[in-house]
Amino acid sequence: MAEEGPPKYSLLREVGRGSYGVVYEAVANLSGRRVAVKRMRCHAPENAELALQELWALLSVRRRHRNVLQLEECVLQRGRLFQPLEGRPCPLVETCLKGRGCADPRSACSLWFVTELCRGGTLNEFLLARRPDARLNRSFMRQLSGAVAFLHRSRIVHRDLKADNILVAHGADGPVVKVADFGLSKVCQGKGNVNQLCLSSACGSNFYMAPEVWEGHYTAKADIFALGVIFWAMVERITFQDGDTKKELLGTYVRRGKELIPLGEALLENPKLKLQIPLKDEGSLPEDLCQLLHHMLAFNPKERLDAFQLEVKIQRISYGKKRPRSGS
Repeated sequence: MAEEGPPKYSLLREVGRGSYGVVYEAVANLSGRRVAVKRMRCHAPENAELALQELWALLSVRRRHRNVLQLEECVLQRGRLFQPLEGRPCPLVETCLKGRGCADPRSACSLWFVTELCRGGTLNEFLLARRPDARLNRSFMRQLSGAVAFLHRSRIVHRDLKADNILVAHGADGPVVKVADFGLSKVCQGKGNVNQLCLSSACGSNFYMAPEVWEGHYTAKADIFALGVIFWAMVERITFQDGDTKKELLGTYVRRGKELIPLGEALLENPKLKLQIPLKDEGSLPEDLCQLLHHMLAFNPKERLDAFQLEVKIQRISYGKKRPRSGS
């Protein structure tokens, strides 16, 4: 390939590309095991900041939860030199990335993240390639609720939860979801309840942002709003078309004529707006699931569930009848 990766790995093919990084399927040369390798160039301060945020988050939760993408190793590239980073990198790495990121391209820096390979693709791709399945919805909702509760216990606010930032791996007992893409995450210092910490950097993807994020004053409960958007879109298969890529994406919104307004923005404009759950068909969702979604998507964060409450409640709700098997 034209792209040259860390010496221990051979890059096989590109499997994903975003604004700040490219993901490849690769093979570990010694073991022959398939892995994912993500390159984040640090040629500008903004890119370096995102790469570092992802690094700190993945190191903080390394090998601690099955529903969070597992980092195997991180490699610092400076020009043609590759340096594996063992443990928590020293401050010199941060100085290198931030201070030299805009230097001569021949010595430009990149971080390469080597992670487990999730063969199911993104949650968006996985679900839209299959018919709706109440049992699968239940499994994914429980897994994601547990993952976000774990992150918040670890004092990490993701800040960009969406179906394209969740990967699907093939597990022995069925599909396993993995929260990924921590470039916008916030690793909070100190102790105490992460829901008491106020954040001000408005970031994320419009269709998943909580009302208070649009205002630039929010807490970890913004992640629960984003998760509510994902859950609602998942169980009713609500999609929209991305304006730039024309890709079909899972997400919920308010329609005004031909215009689609993100839920958070619509609620910010009209806090008394009544969300129509279920959207597609009266009675298509169990009442307790509808109530749960309302509590996750509450305009007022004080009335919204936190991740720890959600983790408990999600175990007790119903998800609708199982679809009969074909031929039965």
